[in-house]
Amino acid sequence: MSGAAIVMMVVAMLVIWGGLALAVVNLVRRSPKIPMSAEVHRDL
Repeated sequence: MSGAAIVMMVVAMLVIWGGLALAVVNLVRRSPKIPMSAEVHRDL
């Protein structure tokens, strides 16, 4: 592989993995908070 091909491969990997990481961070930050108490009452 040429140097240009390796650089393009690294850039593409950074874009894909960086986007995945940002998506996970965004999901974790904006997820609704679940009460941590032992008793969660739900009306069925």
